[in-house]
Amino acid sequence: MKKGLKIVTIGGGSSYTPELIEGFIKRHHELPLRELWLVDIEAGKEKLEIVGAMAKRMVKAAGIDCDIHLTLNRREALVDADFVTTQFRVGLLDARIKDETIPLRHGMIGQETNGAGGMFKAFRTIPVILEIVNDMKELCPDAWLINFTNPAGMVTEAVLRYGRWEKVIGLCNVPIMATKNEAAVLEKSEEELFFKFAGINHLHWHKVYGRSGEELTAEVIDKLYGPDAKPEKIVENIKNMRFLYEQIRQLEMLPCPYHRYYYMTDSMLKEELEEADKEGTRGQVVKRLEESLFELYKDPNLDYKPKELEQRGGAYYSDAACEVINAIYNNKGTRMVVNTRNRGAISDLPYDSAIEITSMITAHGAEPVHFGAFPSAQRGLLQLMKAMEELTIEAAVTGDYPTALQAFTLNPLVTSGDVAKVVLDELLEAHKEHLPQFKK
Repeated sequence: MKKGLKIVTIGGGSSYTPELIEGFIKRHHELPLRELWLVDIEAGKEKLEIVGAMAKRMVKAAGIDCDIHLTLNRREALVDADFVTTQFRVGLLDARIKDETIPLRHGMIGQETNGAGGMFKAFRTIPVILEIVNDMKELCPDAWLINFTNPAGMVTEAVLRYGRWEKVIGLCNVPIMATKNEAAVLEKSEEELFFKFAGINHLHWHKVYGRSGEELTAEVIDKLYGPDAKPEKIVENIKNMRFLYEQIRQLEMLPCPYHRYYYMTDSMLKEELEEADKEGTRGQVVKRLEESLFELYKDPNLDYKPKELEQRGGAYYSDAACEVINAIYNNKGTRMVVNTRNRGAISDLPYDSAIEITSMITAHGAEPVHFGAFPSAQRGLLQLMKAMEELTIEAAVTGDYPTALQAFTLNPLVTSGDVAKVVLDELLEAHKEHLPQFKK
């Protein structure tokens, strides 16, 4: 009989790991963590050792009896795990920088999870997550997979559709940041409000309701995007371009920050090109930030999560993972926005597809809150993007070039025709080390 939980974190050398440790410490009274395994690859060994030593200091300072193991052997770590969290980046930040700079050279959005770059992140990531699932089937068949590796929606759908693994929940920090920001704008606590999110990862919309059931969406739109509003920066890695107020009013729903790439493509591209010339792409900025973070982490006296981590752009990711684990383990029925199987919650999307939606998290996983159908403006973009995701996932699994080209052609952030093919070919060449499925 186990005396506590065994949790495995793949990508354990990530700069986000201290937030994960903080989350477990914060919940230790109800989440009895017995052992935590931090797993990485040879290229991440130095970071794993730095962040692993810091994790041990944090646990010791909190007075918690938990064994922390560091390993480069994933299979060794997975044996009898209760939960597996994934936060890895295939090709490290150098791959992200290629995903940004190559499309930008051809006049396209160069971004980590959107456009050509986001599709290539999926091509590199999906085969690896499916290998992890195969290991889990053998070594920890009862474990839950909690994924916050991007692109989280496509990764979740690949696990469901091709991995045939039902015990998976995908996470994104954008809805968390939005709810905190909007509660502050309304001068209310988050507990006083109900946020109803629906869509897919990095392409969702939501409504806001008050304690008595009154809808507050229009008020939030006015406060955030009205003529006199000063837009709030919700996530670090997206330029805070002002949405067109009239358009957002017509939606009668609040947009995701990533909608700027689709609603304001030309302006966002212009900003990205200017930023790349001045201080580099976001990936290049993050690479410098990571270097300074790991210098901080080396301090033998640092035994808490430093505030500088919030500048990294993924604040609350790890804390959300801890809360999902807590909600499943303790059957809490916690309301969270997660990536899970649709099961009819959004009538405009396939029943089996992965969606990002407000859900209740219990011992049997995520139960999506029924949403129904979207109006025309949202439905058109959503269905186009889901079709693009399906093709991208298929290409990632099969390595089929025509399917990858079709996915590129469908994506509204990829210039169609000959240029799409040129960018696809350049990215395939740039990332060939991490794309063995495309070798033929």
